[in-house]
Amino acid sequence: MSEVKISAATRTEFGKGAARRIRREDKVPGVLYGHGSDPLHLTLPGHDLLMALRTPNVLIALDIDGKSNELAIPKSVQRDPLKGFLEHVDLLLVKRGEQVTVEIPVHTEGELAPGAFLLEHVLNALPVEAEATHIPESVTVSIEGLSAGDSVLAKDIKLPKGTTLTVEDDTVVLQVLAAQAEEAPEGEEAAEGEAAEA
Repeated sequence: MSEVKISAATRTEFGKGAARRIRREDKVPGVLYGHGSDPLHLTLPGHDLLMALRTPNVLIALDIDGKSNELAIPKSVQRDPLKGFLEHVDLLLVKRGEQVTVEIPVHTEGELAPGAFLLEHVLNALPVEAEATHIPESVTVSIEGLSAGDSVLAKDIKLPKGTTLTVEDDTVVLQVLAAQAEEAPEGEEAAEGEAAEA
């Protein structure tokens, strides 16, 4: 997993007014916490942060005020519900070699068996523990040939070396359901029959 370097500045202004001013400058207010240290309030460059957050569980190398370098992963990201811009980010301080608990996205490949089947993602992301600098970006699961009643359990998913599950082995991650055929109302069927006779 690659590191993304971002320059950040400590901030001393708080509250909604200060946050609005920060966002007007295309920056994002954030908090860095962890390892028992006091939370550090930061201002981060909006575009750089947005690009970094496209990678799930991205490892961010923070250059804070040009004085200290810290490693962090995003823990909570708040976006504007309508416009989607970043409003605030919580970053968790991590150290090289440290194990962290994160959720990694579950992707699928392959085709279900022929027929009217639906694939349900019971979990969109799989909770795992991994070394902070080697967090997998995602896991890919083959659904080739699965049909109604089949499911994929957490233990069935091949995880990268050094990554372990933090859910029960028999947790259902994906399941295949039979599609329910909608019955047409009786009046419509009668009308179709009459049209066919005409």
